[in-house]
Amino acid sequence: MSERTVEACPISPVVDLVFSRWTTPILWVLRHHGRQRFNELQGRLSPITSKVLTQRLRQLERDGLLTRTYHAEIPPRVEYEISELGLTLSTVFATLVSWSDTHLSAVEDARHRYDADSGLEPCLEQFGLKEPEQA
Repeated sequence: MSERTVEACPISPVVDLVFSRWTTPILWVLRHHGRQRFNELQGRLSPITSKVLTQRLRQLERDGLLTRTYHAEIPPRVEYEISELGLTLSTVFATLVSWSDTHLSAVEDARHRYDADSGLEPCLEQFGLKEPEQA
């Protein structure tokens, strides 16, 4: 009898796939700005490096979330656009935007209370991780 590993959270593979550091911003740009060339994408995603953008684009193409179109011209032209599969994430992103609009200020308030209660605020300010309070 074989044992199957039960995953603690059934959406972990999706979170790993979609919410890595640059995946969501890349998909967001392609969804809202349409087909883009590499330099256009990089300009909209500053400060992403060419190396990281190349890696993420290849992974997203492999995952089927975007399409890469090579135009055999002189000079060659490559364009990226969100795929049909990638577009299915639009409702997920819309839900997250709605949640953020409703709840992000509460998260920021909770962080402020936590930092104040734990005595971290002076340290955070010292290292530039938090703006000093304005009087």
